[in-house]
Amino acid sequence: MKKIINFILTAAIAASLAACSADKEAENNVIKVGASPSPHREILRRAEEDLRRRGYRLEIVEFTDYVQPNIALDNGELDANFFQHQPYLDSFNADNGTKVVSVAQIHFEPLGLYPGKTSDIADIKDGAVIAVPNDESNEARALLLLQQLGLIKIKEDAGLKATPVDIIENPYNIEIYEIEAAQLPNILPDVDFAVINGNYAVGAGILDKILASEDSRGEAAQTYANILAVKEGDENSEKTQALIKALTGEKIKDFIEEKYQGVFVPVF
Repeated sequence: MKKIINFILTAAIAASLAACSADKEAENNVIKVGASPSPHREILRRAEEDLRRRGYRLEIVEFTDYVQPNIALDNGELDANFFQHQPYLDSFNADNGTKVVSVAQIHFEPLGLYPGKTSDIADIKDGAVIAVPNDESNEARALLLLQQLGLIKIKEDAGLKATPVDIIENPYNIEIYEIEAAQLPNILPDVDFAVINGNYAVGAGILDKILASEDSRGEAAQTYANILAVKEGDENSEKTQALIKALTGEKIKDFIEEKYQGVFVPVF
């Protein structure tokens, strides 16, 4: 009888250990990523099959704010997050004492030039009015786009801090009209052109009217590219490397280019 009891106990312990081992293995095969709804969650979904082939199950935790994804990552509740650009991350780490780092640049959300009273850049007239976002970073990017198109020239050292006072050449005597970014599509009938954020252009249904957009190889793209981030120390983990490979493959590049048609562009 004693032998039978010992056998049962041994079998139960073995089964329990096996179950714990299986649970641990299953947990180790899950990659938990915090993401914004669009386009980040959509891009991650496209990478799901690639991760499965690498032996991982993707779990996406959706966030609608820009604070909790970094807090959760720093606390170890996530393996990675995908929703922000480097300047925001740098500021967040400095303000909150978190240790979150970028491991890959995935995509860029460029500003675009849209027609108002004038339908083509080639038809621009002396004294044309061009509306731009009035917040610091987007206004500088808008001015750099106008410079990219040869419409103005700004001080060489102004970069992503540029404002209209940094314009040193203005051959068309363009009037820069500063307004809150969300209002830009609404004032198109009153200006010659407007430089508009992609998400607002999509919301206004004017994406097909875009005339030009920021260079995906330019300074703004490199600075404001959306990144895959992990907790410091996890940069070279197997999960991180699997995520990087899955999110920077040709399938993801093609998906971004085909689905978003220039509203979001791959930068890898």
